[in-house]
Amino acid sequence: MQRYRTKSSSSSQNSTKKKIIPKMTSGQAKIGKLAPEFTTDAVVDSDFKTVSLSDYKGKYVVLFFYPLDFTFVCPTEIIAFSERSGDFTKINVQLLACSTDSKFSHFEWINKPRKEGGLGEMKIPVLSDRNMKIARDYGVLKEDEGIAYRGLFIIDPKGILRQITINDLPVGRSVDEVIFRN
Repeated sequence: MQRYRTKSSSSSQNSTKKKIIPKMTSGQAKIGKLAPEFTTDAVVDSDFKTVSLSDYKGKYVVLFFYPLDFTFVCPTEIIAFSERSGDFTKINVQLLACSTDSKFSHFEWINKPRKEGGLGEMKIPVLSDRNMKIARDYGVLKEDEGIAYRGLFIIDPKGILRQITINDLPVGRSVDEVIFRN
């Protein structure tokens, strides 16, 4: 399996291939260590609020990143997480969705009907990471595009990072798999 794409550059005398490897930040998130703290704007219950990781001390947190609002794969998994949020609540887990889009973009996407490509009502906070600090700290920032890879982080009630999963942009996630990990 090819792990990088190649770019050909030709001249009249020779042809070479140059490796182009997408740049991803390494971040501060480390298994068994305190998860990077953050405070950011979010859309919570169709309202703008400020959310911090520390707001959820004493609970497990599943923080998941997605690339962009108004795309095709993102709404299916975000809606699935939102619709199953009650199952997570029963096991003391708070779900947090995050992208580098603005809180205004999140608000518009949430208020757009599902049949028109929107999210509709969300039962989970949708965090805005406009300055890309959260994505950078968690090591999921795709630097060349300013968007997040599909990262998922499980943080325990003491704020210790217990699991990291990072998927490429087109690879979605299964809500059932996440529930069974907690």
